[in-house]
Amino acid sequence: LLILLGTALLMLPFSTKARGGASFSDALFTATSATCVTGLVVRDTASCWSGFGQLVILLLIQVGGMGVVTMAVAIFIFSGKRIGLKQRWVMQESISAPQVGGIVRMTGFILKTAFAMEGIGAAILALRFCPRFGLWRGLWYSVFHSVSAFCNAGFDLMGEEAPFSSLTGYTGDPVVNLTVVLLVVVGGLGFMTWQDIAAHRLCFQAYRLQSKLILVTTAGLLTFGFLFFLLYEFRLPQWEGLSLGEKVLAALFQSVTPRTAGFNTVELGQLSETGRLLTILLMLTGGSPGSTAGGFKTTTLAVLILSAAAVFQRQRSARCFGRRVQEPALQSAC
Repeated sequence: LLILLGTALLMLPFSTKARGGASFSDALFTATSATCVTGLVVRDTASCWSGFGQLVILLLIQVGGMGVVTMAVAIFIFSGKRIGLKQRWVMQESISAPQVGGIVRMTGFILKTAFAMEGIGAAILALRFCPRFGLWRGLWYSVFHSVSAFCNAGFDLMGEEAPFSSLTGYTGDPVVNLTVVLLVVVGGLGFMTWQDIAAHRLCFQAYRLQSKLILVTTAGLLTFGFLFFLLYEFRLPQWEGLSLGEKVLAALFQSVTPRTAGFNTVELGQLSETGRLLTILLMLTGGSPGSTAGGFKTTTLAVLILSAAAVFQRQRSARCFGRRVQEPALQSAC
């Protein structure tokens, strides 16, 4: 229903910059991509859609990234309606919460944290976008890209000068690169991991096993991807035009964004076959349970690796941080 509503709004005559509005297929594709935060487009977002059309896309990204169930529960909370046990169970499943108790309070925490992160990201991006595009347009660009990055959507508004260019104009800009990277990573960690970090700060031992797995697996994927792109991919002849600083930022960016974010600061068509293969594997892995990211989740990858290690070590069950991985978790991962 959300996708169909977005399609109808994007087909309105004033949703596009050109007269006549978008076709049904283009509007449907764009609404689906925004709601499912995939980042794929058939029309360049900046050059095709008007301000209203871009706002519709942004709202679809926000609802899709946070989760339809989360936003529905938020509406119940703000309207003062009572949330029944069935709704709490659905909410528990949607954010991978360990129990039904406290799920409404958790929803409030999710909304506050998400909007705070997006606001901070927009404020930092405004330092770059406002001087270049002017105050109001720069603020709009900042908010749009902050939400798009936090929700791991990959939609951008940089296509007016060069359609479908994504963030290739900011390859060597540390402010834009690091801000987008941090928003993508934080959005992809998952709501329960945020709660652990907020409650226990740097006391890693006090975190849930799920949060530990998420943080360790995410760090491992980012480190491996960064080292590969820096030490192998960007040393190839086609990247000779990049300075060392640009290569470092591009390596970090490309190790983060393939995992469902969809942005890029270098031309992906120039990647080597090995670079494309690694990018595909990072896209396949995705983010973490209960996050704004897609993919088959970092915890699934971690459980599969732990199970394989247990087989080679001839152990009866997989273990992690001194605890045994239960059989249902392994079955879900497989």
